[in-house]
Amino acid sequence: MLSNKLLKPGLYSVGSSDGAGPTARLMGGRCRCGYVFFPMQTYGCERCGSHGDALTPCELSAHGTLLAEATVHLHADKNRPAPFTIVKVALDDGPVIRTLLADGSAPVAPGQRVAGTLAAVGQTESGETVLDLRFSVAS
Repeated sequence: MLSNKLLKPGLYSVGSSDGAGPTARLMGGRCRCGYVFFPMQTYGCERCGSHGDALTPCELSAHGTLLAEATVHLHADKNRPAPFTIVKVALDDGPVIRTLLADGSAPVAPGQRVAGTLAAVGQTESGETVLDLRFSVAS
């Protein structure tokens, strides 16, 4: 059986599987002041400025509320197939992220609940399926 490879393993990991495929767990961080951020970084807390051991990695849920969406019909990189939809999501765990809407997803509107899944976006030369984070309307 062939395995899967994550496109950006530093940003997310594989969670449980649901009907739409494997779910994602986002690799964020938490400051001792309580501020939660994504992605994990060590430059300093945006709220209090703490750094070093004040910032610890934590997993974040890939569920949230859609804030905005925009469809790109023509991309500057001619090798990037369009159209695709960029969404802005307020995660349940706090951070606001920009990411991509899953291909074939139902139309979305601000205020809708969305969930992240890991979707197949290609294949390696060795035959591994490459997975990347995509969001779609939560079921």
